[in-house]
Amino acid sequence: MTGLQRLPGEHVEFVHGSQLRASDRMLNLCVTLAAISVFLVDFRFAGHLPAWMLVLWTTLMALAHAPSMRMRWANIASDYATVTRGVLLRHGAWSFLQGAVWLMAMVMFSREAHASEIVTLWTIACCLMAAVAIAYQSTPLSAVGFIVTIGGGAIWMMLKHADPLLAAVVTTYAMLLLGASLRQAHLFGIQLTTNKLLAEKREVVSLLLREHDVDASDSLWQTDIARRLTGVSPSFARMLGTNAEDLEGRSILQVLAGPSWEGGKFDPALHVLAEKLKDRVPFSDLVLPVFVSGQQRWWEISASPRIDEKGAFLGFRGVGSDITVQKESSERISQMARYDMLTNLPNRLHLTGELSSVIEQVAQWNRRCAFLMIDLDRFKSVNDTLGHLVGDQLLAQVAERLRKVCSANEICGRLGGDEFAVVIRDVPEPLYIDQLATAIIEAVSQPYLVDNHTLFIGASVGSSSAPQDGSDAETLIRSADLAMYRAKEAGRGKHLRYAPSMHADAEERRLLEVALRDALARDELHLLFQPIVAAHTTEVSGFEALVRWTHPALGPISPAKFIPVAEDARLIAPIGNWVLRTACREASQWPEDVSISVNVSVEQLYDPEFLDTVVSALAHGGLAANRLELEVTESIFLREGTGVAQLLEKLIKLGVRLSLDDFGTGYSSLGYLSRTRFNTIKIDRSFVTGAARNQRESIAIINAVVAMAQSLDMETTAEGVETEAEYDLIRALGCSKIQGYYFGRPMPAADAHALFGDNSSQVA
Repeated sequence: MTGLQRLPGEHVEFVHGSQLRASDRMLNLCVTLAAISVFLVDFRFAGHLPAWMLVLWTTLMALAHAPSMRMRWANIASDYATVTRGVLLRHGAWSFLQGAVWLMAMVMFSREAHASEIVTLWTIACCLMAAVAIAYQSTPLSAVGFIVTIGGGAIWMMLKHADPLLAAVVTTYAMLLLGASLRQAHLFGIQLTTNKLLAEKREVVSLLLREHDVDASDSLWQTDIARRLTGVSPSFARMLGTNAEDLEGRSILQVLAGPSWEGGKFDPALHVLAEKLKDRVPFSDLVLPVFVSGQQRWWEISASPRIDEKGAFLGFRGVGSDITVQKESSERISQMARYDMLTNLPNRLHLTGELSSVIEQVAQWNRRCAFLMIDLDRFKSVNDTLGHLVGDQLLAQVAERLRKVCSANEICGRLGGDEFAVVIRDVPEPLYIDQLATAIIEAVSQPYLVDNHTLFIGASVGSSSAPQDGSDAETLIRSADLAMYRAKEAGRGKHLRYAPSMHADAEERRLLEVALRDALARDELHLLFQPIVAAHTTEVSGFEALVRWTHPALGPISPAKFIPVAEDARLIAPIGNWVLRTACREASQWPEDVSISVNVSVEQLYDPEFLDTVVSALAHGGLAANRLELEVTESIFLREGTGVAQLLEKLIKLGVRLSLDDFGTGYSSLGYLSRTRFNTIKIDRSFVTGAARNQRESIAIINAVVAMAQSLDMETTAEGVETEAEYDLIRALGCSKIQGYYFGRPMPAADAHALFGDNSSQVA
C-alpha cells in the first residue's frame, strides 16, 4: 500500500489507481483547508514579521500544492490507467514537501511570536494533521510524510516556546493520528481486495448465466406412466432440434431411438433405459447416442420416478445433458493415448495391451502367437542429412507399407523413433513368422520418394514366440528386441528368431560394460604396437597403436568384444583419448623418423574439445605433430553439419597426418578425398586376401586405389599381409607401405623400442 515494495504487474494499475482515486476525492478539501490555514497565518503574523517573509512562505506553500493538483488532473484525464508505483511515490513526496513548508513556518515564525500566535500555529497544525489523516487514509505514505513533518514541527515548537507537557500532548496526538491513519489504510486494502474478489465472482456468475441462456447443454424432462413425454420444455425440444408441440405425448424411447426405431436395432444403452423405465427404478449418468437433425449426438441422462402423496407412480422426471463435445474430446484423448499421432498406428501402450490379451488366449486355447520387433536400417542418416520433416514423411510411408503387408491376423504398430512391431495373433506354423518377416523386409527396402528425394532404407527384424520364448508381454518384447539387435549386428536386412543364447550374450555384454567403465581407473588397459614397414625396403616407418584389455578375473578380452560395447556405452571417446596420450608418450622414445598411427572414433571427432586433446597429448608426450597419424573411417562424413571437416583441416594445419582407414568397405566416395587432404589410404585386409586368391575384382580395386593415391600424392598401406606371396603381390601392385603378421604381430612397447636398440630399422 505504501508503494515501497513492488506489486506484481497485473495488480499495479488496480491497487495504486484505486489508492490515488480515493485520495484525489479529498484533495480539493485539503487544498481549501490549506489555503484557509495559510490565510489565517498570514493575517495573524502580519505586522509582526517582514512582509517579504510571509510572501515567500505563501509562495512556497502554493508551489508545494501545485504538483499535487497537476497530478490529480493527469490521473483523471487518463482515468487512472497510467498510474504506476512511481506516481504513488511522487504523491508521497509532495505531501512530505507540504509538511516541510509548514515545519519551516513553525521554526521561522515562532522565534519572536507571542503565546497567542504559537497557539494559532499549534491549532492549525492539529487541524491539518487530522484532515490529512482522514483524506489520505488510502495513501499511507503521503499521510505519514505529512503528519511526521508537521507534527515534528509542532512538538519542537512546544518544547522551545511552551510547556514540555504540551509537547507530550502534541506527540500523543500525532502518534494517535499516525496509528489511525495506518489502521484505515490496512482496512482500505482489505476492502479493496474484497471488492476485487466480489467483482470477479460477479463477472464469472454473469458469464456462466449468459452462456447457460445461450448454449444450455442440459434440460429437464418428464414422462407419464405410459413413458410419454409431458410438459416438454423449450430447452429439451431445442436439444432435439424440434419444437415442444411435436414432442408432447410421444414415447421417450421412440424420440431417443430416432431413425433406428423403425428397424428395431437399438443401441444397448437404449435397452438399459427401457429396463429402468419398466422397473420404475432411478438411474443416473446413462450415456446413449441420439440423432438430432440427422447427426449423431451423445446424451447423458438421469431420472427418478415421480410419486404422489398416496404413493402412486406418476412417471419419471429427469435431466438430459448433451455431452457430445466432452465425449469426442475423451475419444480423441483415448486415441492419442493408444495411437501414434504420426503414423496412426497403435503405439507401445496399445501393442503391449494387445500382446497381453493374445498371450492369454494362447494359454487358454493352446495356440501360438509371436511378436516381431522391426528396426529401420540407415534411417538415422536420412534424419541427419535431410531433416526431421523428411524423416517423418518417410516413417508415414513405412507405416503404410506395413499395413499392406499385415493381414487381419496381425496388429502392426509403432513403438517410437524408427522402431515398429507386429503382433501375430495365431501362428499356424513356424514358417509363417519367417515368411511375414521376409515380406516386411522386402516391402520396407523398396525405394521411397519423399520431397523429390529418392531414399533407400532397410529393416532388421527380430522375433519371439509364445509360449516357448516367454509367457508374458514384457518377456516376449525383450526377447524380440534381443533378436532384432543380433540381426543388426549380423549385417542388417535380416530376420533372426530369439534363442536363449542371445539372453546369455546380452547378459555378458552388460557385465562387460560394467567392468569396462572401471577399466581405465584400474589400469586394466594397455597398448600393443604393430609395425608398418616400407614396401620396397621393409624398414619400419611406424607403428599402429592397438588397445587391449586384460580383466583381472575374466583375463584377456578380445577387442572384437569390448570395442562394440564401448561404442554403445559411449565409452569409446575416453578410451580413445587415453590411447592417444599413451601412444604419443611411447612414440617419443623412438627414432624421429618413426611415426605412430592411432585410430580415432567418430565420437571423439564430434567432441568440440578433441583438438585441445590432441595438442595436449603431443605436448605432454614431447612428440612432433608430423609423427602422429590419425586413422579415421568414412563414417565420420555421414553426419553433415558436425564440423568434422573443419576439425580435420585444423589438425592438418597443426601438422598431424591423416589416414583414411578401411577405404572401399563402407560408403566409399571420392568426395571425401576431395574435401579433406589425407596423407594415407589404408586398403582393407579383405582386398589383400582376395588379390592373393587371384580375384580379379580385388586386384582391380587395389590397382585403382594405388593409381588414385599416387595421382593425389598420397601413400597406400595394405593391411593384413601374412605370407611372403601376399607381400610380393602387394609390392608388385605398387602399395607404398605394408602392415601384417608377416612383418610383425602387435607387440608391447618394450619390444617395439627394442627393434631400434642396435640402430637397425630392419625387422627380423
